[in-house]
Amino acid sequence: MLVRDAMSTVVLTIGPDHTLRQAATLMSARRIGAAVVLDPDAGGIGILTERDVLNSLGLGQDPDTERAHAHTTTDVVFAAPSWTLEEAAGAMAHGGFRHLVVLDGREPVGVVSVRDIIRCWAPLRQQVPA
Repeated sequence: MLVRDAMSTVVLTIGPDHTLRQAATLMSARRIGAAVVLDPDAGGIGILTERDVLNSLGLGQDPDTERAHAHTTTDVVFAAPSWTLEEAAGAMAHGGFRHLVVLDGREPVGVVSVRDIIRCWAPLRQQVPA
């Protein structure tokens, strides 16, 4: 199975000046755990995850004044739609993260999460005879 089969094509994109509250509100409304941060001034694509928001709150920072750019991961590992789920899972395990931005060329076309991979693998595991 490939990343294109598992990824969410609901890609929430935000700007670097969104507040963490705005980002969290949008992520919550879409029931997703990550937002793609497009920052043309920084020259690329980053990712802001629910963990980034949680870490900020844990530090006592104000979600109404903290900006996405201060919490965005910019050294992102990207996946291609043609990667296998094994390749995606390996990249996540190696990097210690739960989301991969999926690029088709230079455009974000999806996000694949650990949950997406498990959803695909779980039915296959149930079919394997004991």
